[in-house]
Amino acid sequence: MCGRYVRRSDKQRIAEFFAVHGAVIPDFGPSWNVAPQTFQPVVRLNRDTGEREIVLMRWGLIPFWAKDPKIGLRTINAKAETIETAPAFREAIRYRRCLVPADAFYEWQRISEKVKQPFAIALKDDQPYAFAGLWERWTDAKAGSELLTFTVITTDPNELVEPMHDRMPVIIPEEDYDRWLQHGDPDRPPTDLLRPFDAAKMTAWKVDTAVGNAKNDSAKLILPASAAAEQFHLLLPPNRGPRSH
Repeated sequence: MCGRYVRRSDKQRIAEFFAVHGAVIPDFGPSWNVAPQTFQPVVRLNRDTGEREIVLMRWGLIPFWAKDPKIGLRTINAKAETIETAPAFREAIRYRRCLVPADAFYEWQRISEKVKQPFAIALKDDQPYAFAGLWERWTDAKAGSELLTFTVITTDPNELVEPMHDRMPVIIPEEDYDRWLQHGDPDRPPTDLLRPFDAAKMTAWKVDTAVGNAKNDSAKLILPASAAAEQFHLLLPPNRGPRSH
């Protein structure tokens, strides 16, 4: 599951990194504790021009056919293994793929029955990256208004994330952005990209438990945890070679 992430890049940095040119970019600031049901920048292809654009969408996908928008509380993530058959996502994977800009994500390692240690996970080169996402346009029949929403796709964890959680968000390599976004054959979406990211290119570090409260949103949240938290340590599986996919 991916339930919190970091987006410290501002709109100019995101536009540059994702090669969004000549489009009107909505205003948004950085967030060090992105939580579900908040509006976040998403990169998709413009329907008319075919060029990349940045659009603000709410995290928690509401299928176009949904009667109750509360379904979005349960659809912040979509499993890669069932994405082509799950009713909430099977049409979006064919027609409405997107990239979700991020700089890190959080996971919690269970230390004991009552204690969980949060970690931040990022790329070793400290560059932004993109989660594989899907988006939807939902119409409120009563109000006559539209709402754009998105979900983050998850897959099996790599060797770095596995000690913390049994799922991780799919990270799309930069060289595959176009293939993920382009419409192509709707009957053959690029689901081969929905695999664990290379653990050797990633790093993880303990952060303060304050990240557990979604109301906390400060750059301090991604700093290494205080010395008091150092009694907990991440144990990677011994003699574990890279997985083949």
